[in-house]
Amino acid sequence: MSKSYIQIHPNDNVVVALTALPRGTQIEVGTSTVICKEDIPEGHKIAIKNLQPEEQIIKYGFAIGKATHSIAKGSWVNEKDVQTNLSGLETYVYHPVRYSNPYSFENHSFKGYRRKNGKVGIRNEIWIIPTVGCVNSVVQRLAEEMKEETGSNNFIAFTHNYGCSQLGEDHENTRIILRNMALHPNAGGVLIVGLGCENNQPDKFRLLLGDYDKERIRIMVCQNVSDEIEEGKKVLRDLYDQTLHDERTDIPLSELKVGLKCGGSDGFSGITANPLLGEFSDYLIAQGGTAVLTEVPEMFGAETILMNRCRNEQLFLKTVNMINDFKNYYLSHGEPIGENPSPGNKKGGISTLEEKSLGCTQKGGTSEVTDVLKYGECLKTAGLNLLSAPGNDLVASTALAASGCHLILFTTGRGTPFGTFVPTVKISTNTNLYQNKPHWIDFDAGILTKKPMDEVIQMFIQAIIDIINGHPAWNEKNEYHDFSIFKTGVTL
Repeated sequence: MSKSYIQIHPNDNVVVALTALPRGTQIEVGTSTVICKEDIPEGHKIAIKNLQPEEQIIKYGFAIGKATHSIAKGSWVNEKDVQTNLSGLETYVYHPVRYSNPYSFENHSFKGYRRKNGKVGIRNEIWIIPTVGCVNSVVQRLAEEMKEETGSNNFIAFTHNYGCSQLGEDHENTRIILRNMALHPNAGGVLIVGLGCENNQPDKFRLLLGDYDKERIRIMVCQNVSDEIEEGKKVLRDLYDQTLHDERTDIPLSELKVGLKCGGSDGFSGITANPLLGEFSDYLIAQGGTAVLTEVPEMFGAETILMNRCRNEQLFLKTVNMINDFKNYYLSHGEPIGENPSPGNKKGGISTLEEKSLGCTQKGGTSEVTDVLKYGECLKTAGLNLLSAPGNDLVASTALAASGCHLILFTTGRGTPFGTFVPTVKISTNTNLYQNKPHWIDFDAGILTKKPMDEVIQMFIQAIIDIINGHPAWNEKNEYHDFSIFKTGVTL
């Protein structure tokens, strides 16, 4: 892409400015000449024909909404000019579509930690997980004192506000996400810290863990010990000593599980970073690996693309239920389905939820959908999985990690520093962000405006393998480790 604009699909009636275009700039689209009638910010849309009120605005080859008024050829098209087509529930029909994977099996491997139960981790950290928010300060103090004592940053405390005063599905969501964290193979050792009187009772939580490695996962109840700090440090010292003997070994790339996420999207997301993740997803799946796409509300308007790529009609129906369940969740709270994008998205060039979704879903590449998971479910099928979770960055990233993903690939056009409890790799959609926030961004997909995809994808694959093999992502260097549990109900 050496031009100052791009027409993504030949049927589009808008193009996207790849750089800021001043008023009067002349661009050639096919046999038509378009003159910008005003200054156009980079990442934003330009009408390449006269558009009438209610006429559909086409981008990516699909409608992203309808014009709210007449729009002259050469005009800037933004959220003030476009109205979403989304309103309520829809009826879907399965029309299977199959694409051939452009990549072939190459028998690649990475260096990981093989656990006793056969699972594989790409990190060997020691996690301190509270069953309830009442002991947050305890787990934070334990992590800090152990870091100081050992000189190792491998001790990570994960705090949250839940585990008590919750009912029904909310309470179960908390228990399931905490269980999945405790059993995650990226942890070489885990200390679960309870208070003793919480709803999430430690003894019942122990049963939820099933047949777990009792040498590597320990439970301490603060009300049952005289000094929770000294007792906790004894356990952590033992876990630390055990992890010192763990070694990385060659692991087939088929065992890698990667979560796909975007946040702070902009007009470049669907042009650079998200298509790059789509290429990586197809590459990984060709090796027998697993990629997971979530952010269900950011599938609205593009959901049929995913539905028609489902392996069979049963998965199609599960995808329909996943979409409609989330729509009903919005409607039951009296909220409009299309209440998206965010102010930052709009500033970056995204006008409607359909436009955001059509860019967002590109992270899943062209592979068929092999499974559809409920919130809190763990991965069991290789290939492209869909996971039910909201669009919120931290909630969705936590859900991906809790499903068993080893790392999260996170595209962003606006930038964000956070990380969840697995490495959270930031890929910028534009080079300006990469240059302005070099301590946040791990890879610049903005170079796709100047370099071909086949060259960039090879660079990206190597960068991701390096991180998998132990090179820290920026969230790890910054020691930014958070998680968030999806909450829908009352607090007692």
